[in-house]
Amino acid sequence: MIQIIYREAQLSGKPVFCIVDDTIASHTKPSSQALHPIEAAYFHQSHLKGCQDYGHQVVSVMLSCNGIILNYAVILYGKSKSKILIVQEIAKELPTAPVISCFLCDSWYTSAKVMDSFIRKGFYTIGALRTNRIIYPCGIRRKVSEFALHLRKTDPNVSLVTVDGRGFYVYRYEGKLNDIPNAVVLLSYPEEAFGVPKALRVFISTNVGLSTQDILDTYTKRWPIELFFRQSKGKLALDTYQIRSRQGIERYWLIMSLAHYMCCMYSGKYGTFEEGYHYFQKQVKIEQVTKLHSIIKNGASLEAVLDMVG
Repeated sequence: MIQIIYREAQLSGKPVFCIVDDTIASHTKPSSQALHPIEAAYFHQSHLKGCQDYGHQVVSVMLSCNGIILNYAVILYGKSKSKILIVQEIAKELPTAPVISCFLCDSWYTSAKVMDSFIRKGFYTIGALRTNRIIYPCGIRRKVSEFALHLRKTDPNVSLVTVDGRGFYVYRYEGKLNDIPNAVVLLSYPEEAFGVPKALRVFISTNVGLSTQDILDTYTKRWPIELFFRQSKGKLALDTYQIRSRQGIERYWLIMSLAHYMCCMYSGKYGTFEEGYHYFQKQVKIEQVTKLHSIIKNGASLEAVLDMVG
């Protein structure tokens, strides 16, 4: 996958996007009497469900370039190693990007340690920030959420930006954060909800040369990892496997990743996962019907045909 993505970057001159996020493969919590509970399953905070969810937390890494999007790694998050350390190790094992590239992430991974690990490999960071992060406008220490309360549409650093057809009022700050000497921070409200605290979204770019428009447009390129989670749960059994051992689960995830890759590359060149998935579904049906036709043609009994169909 590295060879495919990095070769595309060399040929096209387009950046490599390394996209990181996590999800929960949910399971039913076993009773206290269970003799063989699923290994390495814990309660994790689910942002989608808004509550604690029992299961395995999956850290996924995808690589993308010029429209080619492939899953690079699926890693089990346990209690022995933090997600920050997991992603730092991913950054260290990646080859240096052949062109200036970008690490895309949500607010969990925008730590100075992670961003520093990626910049060493040629990836600047564009990610989300929590609203309690500290910035220093005019040298004054303020939480982003507190500073946002004083913004007005008429402020010189506020602009109206359109992203994917939607309008957003965006304040641009460039300067110091804790542990980060200089970065761009964008405070963003939907056009119809300016000043509403719950509507505030905050983004960071360690490449201060990018325009506000470019930063927000680039951040939308992390969406394929959400599609990967949806495809893996809906089509590749990420939410329904019944393997109990940790080793077996990690092996299954490797097979799942291989299946996803095969669907994306089924024609010998990159296509969409859905195209490849439907292609293999059709091939399996053709093989089943071909075999059924063959045994009927050779005089198989009704019982043998029913056994095969069943």
